[in-house]
Amino acid sequence: MPASSFMGMTSENKGTAQLTTAMVLSGTLGVFVVESGASPFNVVFFRVLFGALALGGYVTARGWLRDHGFTPRTLALAVLGGVFIVFNWVLLFQSYENTSISVATVVYHTQPFYVVLLGALLFRERLTAAKVGWIALAFAGLILVSGVTPADFTSGGTYVLGVGQALLAALLYGLSTLVTKRITGVRPHLIALVQVLVGIPLLLPFADFGAMAGTGWDWGWLAGLGLIHTGVMYVLMYAAYAKLPTSKIAVLAFVYPAVAMFMDWAVYGHHIGLVQALGVPLIVTASLKVTLARKPAAAPAPRTAAHVPAAASRPATPAASEA
Repeated sequence: MPASSFMGMTSENKGTAQLTTAMVLSGTLGVFVVESGASPFNVVFFRVLFGALALGGYVTARGWLRDHGFTPRTLALAVLGGVFIVFNWVLLFQSYENTSISVATVVYHTQPFYVVLLGALLFRERLTAAKVGWIALAFAGLILVSGVTPADFTSGGTYVLGVGQALLAALLYGLSTLVTKRITGVRPHLIALVQVLVGIPLLLPFADFGAMAGTGWDWGWLAGLGLIHTGVMYVLMYAAYAKLPTSKIAVLAFVYPAVAMFMDWAVYGHHIGLVQALGVPLIVTASLKVTLARKPAAAPAPRTAAHVPAAASRPATPAASEA
């Protein structure tokens, strides 16, 4: 959405438009990944490369590098969060290949439950009986959405592997969230910049540049992942989080999987079955209940896959999440 379209809006309406736009962009991420024709490692390498250029240019233009606010401790946390985020993307994109964009995205949207479970396990955060119940409901929905049957285990296991990759990607995202939300006093844009910069040397050994020869117009899809889905999308999300209440952020987060499922159907003819579809409202309802049970933060913070902010900055994906 052009910046001029936001003029004349109230602050909350502007934030709604910004976050909706960001979530719509996030929902198109799978198509960019598939259409690039590159391997998941190559896709993520060029995403972080172009993303670093986009975010680096933005924060430099805003003059935020001078007083960045990082300490050795918070910089180390940002780097660790970046390691989790980068490999989370690799696994998610591999899941697209082995399942479908729709299935991978919905399974990946179990991120908030991992955040709650990991917080209780690693940091002794309070886990109520109600949250346990909603998480159990969500994973019941996950079983339905995954559509895994006994035959999938005896036919090479590629589909089962894809579901597992999406789950592991969500787990890594949850770890990144828990690490990064302990960073205070640093703009989320700078945390995101550190995270994508970490990905460049981290993925360099895995990148196959020989496979990129003759890629031609496919470079446009890779550039789009960095410039649009990492640059523009992050800036829109971070601007929106400062204007919106937690409840609206939580609801708008589901624009992402809805658009992803629509794009998967419209472009590739993929759609989930009736039984799988029954699991979607279970995950959505449980996610909203768990998310909105958290205490609102004094200042909203970023998330990739796009769920609720916590008291400190958090990574953006998926994308949840965008991805």
